[in-house]
Amino acid sequence: MHSAQPQKSGDSPDRHAAVVVVRALQEAGHVAYFAGGCVRDELLGLTPSDYDVATDATPDRIASLFRRTAAVGASFGVMLVKEGQSVIEVATFRADGTYLDNRRPDSVRFSTPQDDARRRDFTVNALFLDPLDTQSGPGGRVIDHVGGLGDLARRVIRAVGDPDQRLGEDHLRALRAVRLSAKLGFSISPETAEAIARHTGELSGVSRERIGDEVRLMLGHPTRSIAIDLLQGLGLDAAVLGAPAGPSGRLTLRLAKLGPSAHLGLALAAWARDRGASAGPEEIKSVAHEWRRALCLSNDEHAALTGVLSILGSLTRAWSTLGVAGRKRLLSRPQAADAIVLLCAESPDDGRRIEEEVARLASDGVGLCPPPLVTGDDLISVGWKPGPRFRMVLDRVYDAQLEGIVHEKAEALELASRLGV
Repeated sequence: MHSAQPQKSGDSPDRHAAVVVVRALQEAGHVAYFAGGCVRDELLGLTPSDYDVATDATPDRIASLFRRTAAVGASFGVMLVKEGQSVIEVATFRADGTYLDNRRPDSVRFSTPQDDARRRDFTVNALFLDPLDTQSGPGGRVIDHVGGLGDLARRVIRAVGDPDQRLGEDHLRALRAVRLSAKLGFSISPETAEAIARHTGELSGVSRERIGDEVRLMLGHPTRSIAIDLLQGLGLDAAVLGAPAGPSGRLTLRLAKLGPSAHLGLALAAWARDRGASAGPEEIKSVAHEWRRALCLSNDEHAALTGVLSILGSLTRAWSTLGVAGRKRLLSRPQAADAIVLLCAESPDDGRRIEEEVARLASDGVGLCPPPLVTGDDLISVGWKPGPRFRMVLDRVYDAQLEGIVHEKAEALELASRLGV
């Protein structure tokens, strides 16, 4: 066991609430520490997204000590404690039984901090912190049973104990290793990376929802291209996407050029293009269908992926054949801005050319997507009856408006009248 002084990352409301929980447990005679990712992040000088507490108090005891609690996994020793506006997950120290479903242990027994550390996934996630023991500094005292401090200093993701056992227990740990490695800028230890590669096929047993959640977290972070490079380098992409493995090495060139706040649909489209997908209608449909199933994409996520790739295809293949109205209609589609970003990542010269044209069309006195001068209600009010030509006339009149041919409602109605003859 080793001790070290963390870099305290400010007394946020969540940290304050977690300290209150730890103090109440310790004053009641229990051992209680911060646990897991919040300890890791504080040691790295980062602000934790949440705080977890580990204790020797049982769930019943936790419920008796705090006024506002909820059991979210009492059989696993996990309770939620609401303190102020924060919700702190409080878990009893435990040792896990066998993992029959490759996700959760079939049984647990309440145990010691040492056992609890040894059942966790990676050494840097298996650290404890006593925030009330401030003799060595204001941040508290770190307790390390598995060598996590050394790996943190070396910036290494290493499985706790036998990596094959850890990864065999929970196959999703392979994706978490990739995500953490990319997010933190850590390497994966050789023995852990080798075990991940040996277990790639087993990932297919993990629920598609959980796989999709991990991929969303990877693609939602600025280090997305590093994560996907590592994912493909370890051969995990085949199981993740239910498709043949993609190229390994530093080949996610489009992903690497996206800005930090890129939407999921844009990131997915960039990844698909980096994997060699064309922007042809049939391949777009096929890729979007396969990835929707593999990653449990929502309707909106599927539409965003399809839209970015489809508009990209129009920008690269059909742009020169479109008139002013056609270009404005294309640029007014919801994913147009993302498609242009992807085009700039693929072909900077073509992207700049399109961006210049967008600026010109947006400032031509009409705009890219002005409200229509004439609507269906307007046509009905002057005696039109909805029929086969109704939509065609509205589209032709709106095209004339986009092209600056008509500027007033009366002109638009007159054109509609001529078209309807």
